Amino acid sequence: MAVDSPDTSVKDRVRALVAAHRGDRGALLPILHRIQEEFGWVDQEIVPVLAAELNLSRADVHGVITFYSDFRSEPAGRTTIKLCRAEACQSVGAEQVVSHAEQVLGIKVGQTTSDGSVTLEQVFCLGNCALGPAAQVNGRVLGRVDAKRLDAILVTETVSS
Repeated sequence: MAVDSPDTSVKDRVRALVAAHRGDRGALLPILHRIQEEFGWVDQEIVPVLAAELNLSRADVHGVITFYSDFRSEPAGRTTIKLCRAEACQSVGAEQVVSHAEQVLGIKVGQTTSDGSVTLEQVFCLGNCALGPAAQVNGRVLGRVDAKRLDAILVTETVSS
């Protein structure tokens, strides 16, 4: 999606997604998920289109997008790393892994490297508690991730992306 203004084809696609869910109760969330799946992020420029199509205020649409951490308001890096920060993972060193990742990548959780190679995110449970600290790399859940394993993941994933 264009940052300046979504082109007509993007607007048309968004309208088609709205039409597919128009009769659904609470349609905004499934529509936003579909937009994120299709485009990789939810461009703020389509907020007025969604608001108009769903008869909602722009503030309502924006509020939902910013409330849920699953929605991105800018494109993600080629590699997305989600580090679990739930209690089970914290108890086995997750915070050290997060600190290491931030230091190595030169970014904070929730940011993307300047070259667009890696987006670092936090989650609060990947359901892999017995193998913590857990991470999810491009949708693949991994266990027992320490600083050394994270370094290996970064090398493998950023080279192959």
